[in-house]
Amino acid sequence: MCRLISRLTAWMQGNGSGPRVQWRMFWVGFLVRVLYMTLAHTYRVRPLEDHFQFGWEAGRIARALVTGYGYSDPFANAFLSHSGPTAWLPPLYPLLMAAVFKLFGVFTLKSAWVLLAINSALSGLTAVAVWEIGVLCYGSKVALWSGWIWALHPAAMQYAVRWIWEMTLTTALFAWVLVLALRMRGVGTQPSEHTAAAAGGSRRRTLQWCLFGLLWGLIALSNSTLLIFLPVCGVWILLGDRQWAVGIRGAALAGLIFLACVAPWTWRNWQVFHAFIPLRGNLGAEMYLGNGPGSTGLLMEYNHPFQAPEQLKLYAAMGEVRYAAMQGARAKEYIAAHRAHYWAICAKRLYFFWASVPHPPDNPWYVEIGRVLNFGFISLCGLMGLGLALRQRMPAAGLMAWAFALLPIPYYLVTVHARFRHPLEPLICILAVYLFQSAERTRLPDTRR
Repeated sequence: MCRLISRLTAWMQGNGSGPRVQWRMFWVGFLVRVLYMTLAHTYRVRPLEDHFQFGWEAGRIARALVTGYGYSDPFANAFLSHSGPTAWLPPLYPLLMAAVFKLFGVFTLKSAWVLLAINSALSGLTAVAVWEIGVLCYGSKVALWSGWIWALHPAAMQYAVRWIWEMTLTTALFAWVLVLALRMRGVGTQPSEHTAAAAGGSRRRTLQWCLFGLLWGLIALSNSTLLIFLPVCGVWILLGDRQWAVGIRGAALAGLIFLACVAPWTWRNWQVFHAFIPLRGNLGAEMYLGNGPGSTGLLMEYNHPFQAPEQLKLYAAMGEVRYAAMQGARAKEYIAAHRAHYWAICAKRLYFFWASVPHPPDNPWYVEIGRVLNFGFISLCGLMGLGLALRQRMPAAGLMAWAFALLPIPYYLVTVHARFRHPLEPLICILAVYLFQSAERTRLPDTRR
């Protein structure tokens, strides 16, 4: 038994670096997720509410795309067959779902299995990105532990195997854009090597900037909330570039590629709604649902068009743009009249983001306490690891601090859910491992005579 464990440990470690250990993490993470999803039957989505839990709004939009109604009907159901065109969600994940529906059927078990298998592959690729961020910033030991934790820890795989939604895709894209930023800044290389590479690889540098713009374009079309971090990430790379002219040209090219990614979607919205909607048009509605009368810090789903028939009828009659504008105006009016309440629930959302959103009381109290303690403990370890990294001036600690500071802001102000933390969780995993790896054993004085 000991020999088997020793061999398994050696296999997981590989030589500590190189592509072999990375791809072992990917395949183990991918296969574990697929195996769990298949054996636990998490792909068997309950058909309640006309299959609404099968991708929620994204699933409804995908169904409309496949059945010839275009990008529309995010809330259509058995009582209202068509609710009209939409920009409620950015298009990347609904388009992916539509492609799967086209091949394997609308709301079928095959489609659910394929979509969760895609999620599993993306989560496995995130383990590879976690390893590379760890090895570039903190060394091979932190990289090995954090990569394997992401590949095997249940908390890291829950969204991949249970949620047909964009979180896993967004998290993978964000993790890899961080990897690219570290490579472009030269983190993990000697200054002389980085300077030589920058001077002799202008074509490679240009390709990196192109990939940077493409990845951020895909992130914008998946979850535009993360764009709050884009300027910081780009400026951080430029500050490490000694050839300013080359860097600025590359950044401009990345900007053009980013705009080329999002422009067709923005143009479509202009043509359909006759309004400028760069990426999504539901902010006003979400502001009211998160901050209107009776708000407690969470989304008031009972007043959401997918649950409230009168709101769905109003949404369909007014159209999405007018409905969102009306709800946004109501939210502003209510917030202006109840500022103390608004800032109190913003503080509550800050707590929920890091300590876990409460669930409906359908679980035993001991299960809920265990879930909250696990969620909060992981957050605390990640934040303490970040503080230690900043104190010890570890590479890219400042960039990670900006990510921790900026990404949650929209959720503090509008609404919050546990899944909104997922794009930060690769960094939380790495920093938590760094915290424990940096702990020094206390040396007791020798009292022997």
